[in-house]
Formats: sequence, structure tokens, C-alpha cells
Amino acid sequence: MFRALLLSFLLCTLVAYLSACGFTPTYSKYEKSNASSELTQIKIDLIPNQEGQKLRNILIDRFYQSGYPLNPKYTLNIAPIEEKLRDLDVTITSDTTRAQMKLTSEMTLIDNETDKVLLKRSLKSITSYNVLGSEFATRVTEKNARDNAINDIARQIERAIILHIKFTPTSQAGQ
Repeated sequence: MFRALLLSFLLCTLVAYLSACGFTPTYSKYEKSNASSELTQIKIDLIPNQEGQKLRNILIDRFYQSGYPLNPKYTLNIAPIEEKLRDLDVTITSDTTRAQMKLTSEMTLIDNETDKVLLKRSLKSITSYNVLGSEFATRVTEKNARDNAINDIARQIERAIILHIKFTPTSQAGQ
């Protein structure tokens, strides 16, 4: 009884100390709202190819919570997505059982007032999928792997821009 009471007291004290230490999570609601208001100020240029269209649509869904920007501060350019396929597991009879897909691109964030490049990053996502006996089933798994890789690239873009906005002093962000 005494141990349980002592343990609960120590636990409550530890929680009180942690809440008073000034620790704030990286992706807290306050920080996310600041970053998301800046994301709405980014114009996303067209991206060639079907994969590029999918990526642009995902970014639009992530960035524009309340509609397109009327007078955006920044422009996001994304190079065409390049796809490379590679066989991973090959049986004795030369049948492939697993394949790897690698999608690469490059993003550039440009300040519209000064035409200065604020952020430039290479983007890469690697995924794999099973090559099955049915051609239809293989195409479905390949499409799913491609969609997952495109979503991963969208997350990389969003994270890079949020970190740039969050950790770049405002005096340098507008120059």
C-alpha cells in the first residue's frame, strides 16, 4: 500500500517536472499551424507525367486547406519523376519473384519577389513489391508500390519546406 502510494507520488512529481521543463514537441499544433499558413502561400507548378500529376494532387491536398493562394510568396518547382525498376529475387529458372522500384526527382522552392532559390533538395523513394504468377496481380502490387513511393516523396517535400520555414530566420527567408 505504502509502495503504491509512494510510486504514484513519484510518478506525478516526474510528470510535473517534465511539463515545466519547457519541452515542446517538434510537430505541436502551434508549430503546425504556423507552418501550414506558410504552406498555403506556395504555388505548386505543374509536374510532367502521370506520376507528377499524382504528386501535385497530393501536395495540393496537403498544402491548400482553405483554397489556392491568390498572391503566393513562393513557387515550388519539381523536376519530372524518374522511375527505375530492378529485379531483386530471381529463381533458378530465371523467374523474378521480387522487384525494386526507385523514384527520384528534385524540388526547388523559389521566392517570387526576388526569384532567389530558397531551398533545393534531391528526392528519392525506394520500395519493393512481389512479382506474382498473375500479371494482373503483379500490376496491382506495382501500382500500389508506386503510389506509396509518390506519397513518400510528398511527405519529404512537405517536411523539407516546414523545416526550412521553421528554422530559417525571417530576415533571411524573404531575401
